Order: sequence, then structure tokens, then C-alpha cells
Amino acid sequence: MVTSPIQQPSTVPGPLRPPTTRRPPATLPGELHALSRALAAPTGDPRWRERVLVRLGPVRQGFAEHVRVTEGPAGRYAELLGHAPRLEHGVRLLTREHAAIAAALAALAQAAELPGASVDDLLGRAGHLLRALARHRQRGADLIWQAYQTDLGGET
Repeated sequence: MVTSPIQQPSTVPGPLRPPTTRRPPATLPGELHALSRALAAPTGDPRWRERVLVRLGPVRQGFAEHVRVTEGPAGRYAELLGHAPRLEHGVRLLTREHAAIAAALAALAQAAELPGASVDDLLGRAGHLLRALARHRQRGADLIWQAYQTDLGGET
């Protein structure tokens, strides 16, 4: 038996809120996908190079953030080595890749800003960059798997 009135939701609208136009922060994989789409667009479009440059900026920022979060004494790599010191060689390799990938990002941006750079050159540089980023991501995932999922034995 109900002894008190049933509460119904109010039909009076709440305060009006302005619509938000801010985009949520993008992830590096999402920015890479956007760059890939820009690269895949028809290269005859007069704004193709501009669109590639626009999409390259967030990739560079996202990668710089990735480096900031992973390297250093409080970074993810230090945490990983604290758990699995045996993976030091793999961490050193990933850290060296950071420098190479950052250089490839800068070289692509510089080439894309040159009006005389050929589309084939830009596509070649971009392809190299995207492959390097994919390999780096896979190596990082493999290293994390090795650190936390490898069975060292001793348990029954």
C-alpha cells in the first residue's frame, strides 16, 4: 500500500543551456584516421595540400602528448620498467622511435608547406610516416603484453 503521493517528473523545463560547440578532445588514432582521409582525397583538388596540413597539426600535437606521457621519470615507460625491468631494450627502442617519428612528422609538414613539393613526394612521406606510427603502436602494445601477460612459471 502506498501511503504518500507518487512523485512525477516535472514538466517545467529546466534552465536553458547554450549548445556546446567544443569538440571533445580527439585521440591520436582518431587524428591519424582524419589525416589518412585527407591524404586519400583527390589530389587534384586545389585545397588538398591545405587540408593535409590542417589534419597534420593535430597529429603532431597528439604525438607530442604521447611522448610527454610515456617518457620521463614519471612516464608510462618508467612504470613499465618498474614492473618488468627485463623490457629495457624494448623501451629504449620505442624511445628512439619517438625521435624518428617526430622528425618524419616535421619533414612532412615542411614539405607540404612548399608549393613546389610534388604530390607523389608528399604521399610517399605520409605513407612512410603512417607505417612507422602503426609499427610503433604495435611494438608498444606488444611490450605491454609482455610486461603484464607473460607467464614466468612457478604457479600450478
